Amino acid sequence: MPLITLTSDIGSPDYLVGAVKAQLLQLNPEFSIVDISHNIPPFNYPQAAYVCRSAIRNFPPYSYHLILVNLFEKKPEQLLLAFHQEQYLLCADNGLLTMILEESPEMVIGIPLDPAAIKNTVYLTSVMGTVVNKLVNGKPIQQIGLPDVAIMKKRHLRPTLDNNVIEGQIIFIDSFENVIVNITRQQFEEQRQGRKFRIAFTRGEIIDRISETYADVAEGEKLALFNSADYLEIAINKGNAAGLFGLKGFSEKIREGQLAYHTVKVYFE
Repeated sequence: MPLITLTSDIGSPDYLVGAVKAQLLQLNPEFSIVDISHNIPPFNYPQAAYVCRSAIRNFPPYSYHLILVNLFEKKPEQLLLAFHQEQYLLCADNGLLTMILEESPEMVIGIPLDPAAIKNTVYLTSVMGTVVNKLVNGKPIQQIGLPDVAIMKKRHLRPTLDNNVIEGQIIFIDSFENVIVNITRQQFEEQRQGRKFRIAFTRGEIIDRISETYADVAEGEKLALFNSADYLEIAINKGNAAGLFGLKGFSEKIREGQLAYHTVKVYFE
């Protein structure tokens, strides 16, 4: 039974979430469809990359990941099919693929679109589903589209490193108002080198230790930990970290064509 995941910026209340699933099931009733998220904020590539990357690594080999995010940044002429670390990814040619993988894919195929087709979300989903069917039925990936096609690339957000400071961008705020920063455990420890540290906030709050769970501190107390995806998380046990510390994710205000991100600084001593 082919396992398909869906990630989109459609929004859960929109009928399109159901419509794209219906389109896939018409192509193959045996598809097993898993929702990752349909609430990616519009144009927020770093959050989309974080959500996809963190989820995809947990799926069985040879799963199919359909990523319906910012499909129409430009008029679509092709979709991308990538194979990387035993996972298949299908998405628009908009730069998101390289942000998710944090590198170039092991293999990428261009899937040309019918010039006469009305290129809406349902149509693009049907193209992706048709590609999955071909792979499931044994067609070699190299024969499905155009191999080694040139693709749009975007760099993923990286924290800023200095000898005594690491500054990361807020890439996600979850439903509990916990704040996720794009600093991984590995980056943190490599920069820390056994030193003491403090995470300072504009309202004078400081965190100077890493917890393992929320329950390591009393109810209402602040903490920092590394989440299941190994990214730095700022939280309050049964509280609202984003609100208390005045932390926000991306800004919808465009600055010279770029989204503005709030940051968190870790100082080493």
